[in-house]
Amino acid sequence: MEPKARGGKPKKRNQPVVYRKKSEASTITTEDGFTGEPAEWFKDDDYYKQFVAPLEYKDSDYYFGSYSHFNIHEEMLKDTVRTRSYKMAFENNMDKIKDKIVLDVGCGTGILSIFAAKAGAKHVYAVDNADIAYYAKEIVRKNGLEEKITVIKGKIEDVELPCKHVDIIVSEWMGYFLLYESMMDCILYARDKWLAPDGIIMPDKARINIVGIEDSEYKNEKFGFWDQVYGVDMSCIKQVALAEPLVDKVYSDLAITSVCTIAEFDLHTVKKEELDFSKTYCLTAKKTDNIHAICGWFDIFFNNLKNPVKFTTSPFTKDTHWKQTVFYLREPILLNEGECVKGSIAVRKSKTNFRDLDIKYSFHYDGKNTSKHYLQMYKLKQFL
Repeated sequence: MEPKARGGKPKKRNQPVVYRKKSEASTITTEDGFTGEPAEWFKDDDYYKQFVAPLEYKDSDYYFGSYSHFNIHEEMLKDTVRTRSYKMAFENNMDKIKDKIVLDVGCGTGILSIFAAKAGAKHVYAVDNADIAYYAKEIVRKNGLEEKITVIKGKIEDVELPCKHVDIIVSEWMGYFLLYESMMDCILYARDKWLAPDGIIMPDKARINIVGIEDSEYKNEKFGFWDQVYGVDMSCIKQVALAEPLVDKVYSDLAITSVCTIAEFDLHTVKKEELDFSKTYCLTAKKTDNIHAICGWFDIFFNNLKNPVKFTTSPFTKDTHWKQTVFYLREPILLNEGECVKGSIAVRKSKTNFRDLDIKYSFHYDGKNTSKHYLQMYKLKQFL
């Protein structure tokens, strides 16, 4: 039986290829480099000579270490919703880019810097503190853009640019639930230090939305598992698991309420302290059903261009690598069509790790069947 994805759609499982040929007998090798003491078999210096630079960033901040590995960049580049939106923003607005000085914050492989250079930017300063910056330099060289793009390795707060102002700041700074990883702080720092008075930020606006979903099958599978594990009661772990939001694909047919926008940010004007916020919400049932979780996502806008561009990480459109962020309720709430669950949501940077998020919901429901009022707290965090 095929494993089921959330929403009941089957996942494809790759079938292993089985070779039934008679196996060959192995013998002791006498090849140079494979004999003698094990310490001599594998030399790290020889291993690293294969690469432009070792992608093994070591820092107390796991963030730069994670972005030093090529896998995460492969995932982002293959996200066509994300990458093509940036490409379109540059290609469809070349008159806005021509002869401008551009700062790319968190450049990664340098793809956005290359888009800017090809759109006519006078010069691009590409900054990243992860070791992927070494590869960005090589990618820029291989594409013949050394005269147009300068890659600078370092934290945006520590580097110095050879210019007083930049005309454009571009960055792909968004994390899960928009604010996870706190990279928007870096954009605001760069804005306040370098952006010209008439300069622009790409993208310049962002919005967080939520919707209530029915998800009994997956919730029971994921959290009910702890009730009996090979005959052992491990239910004490369930509450810990419920406190950790799940980043996953949510199918649109699970949504049973209206959508509510809980936060909007204008990167030209927002202040760092405003990224911690608390708001009210109201979700109205479109049909009679249980809410098992709140599903969150974000929308992104390049509004300050002649030809604006936008994209969304919504469950109602094409998938992105951000997927959606799911907050499972401790107690499901049965809503009748037209009734609403309302409450408040508070989001802040974690006090233990500023890249993580502390999130708190209140749930208030007074319906014809029952009433429910309770709080639930979550932590969206990285596990090493």
